[in-house]
Amino acid sequence: MPGFHHVELWIADLDAVRAEWRWILQRLGFTLDSEWPGGESWVADSAYLTLTTSPNLSGPTHDRRRPGLNHLAFHGGARAAVDALMAQAPAHGWDPLYADRYPHAGGDRHYAGWLENASGFKIEIVAGPYAP
Repeated sequence: MPGFHHVELWIADLDAVRAEWRWILQRLGFTLDSEWPGGESWVADSAYLTLTTSPNLSGPTHDRRRPGLNHLAFHGGARAAVDALMAQAPAHGWDPLYADRYPHAGGDRHYAGWLENASGFKIEIVAGPYAP
C-alpha cells in the first residue's frame, strides 16, 4: 500500500502547543487515537501523526528553515472549507503565512493556505483533490 504509515514530530514543549495541534487536526478530520505523558497520536485513514516531546532533542526550538522538516501539507477539502479554516486559525494559535498571496502563494493552479504555530511548525492546507 503506497503512502505514509506515520509521521512523528518531536516538539520541545508539547503542552504549550497541544491546543493548537488538537484544534487543527480535529478540523482536518483526524481523530485522537492515543495519548500519554508527553505525547499523543492522531489517526486519519490508514496513517497517523504522532506529536511527542523527546528527552533526546538537540535544541529547544524547531526551525523549518534548517535541514529536516519544512512543513506538513494536509488535504483541506473544498475551497470554502480551506477559507473557513484559514479565517479561524489565528484564534487557535496558527498565524497565516504569505497572506498577501493567499490562496495562490503556490501558483495560480494551487489553492492553499499556509500557517505557522507558536513552536515554529509550518503546515499547508490544500483545497481540492490531489494532483501531482
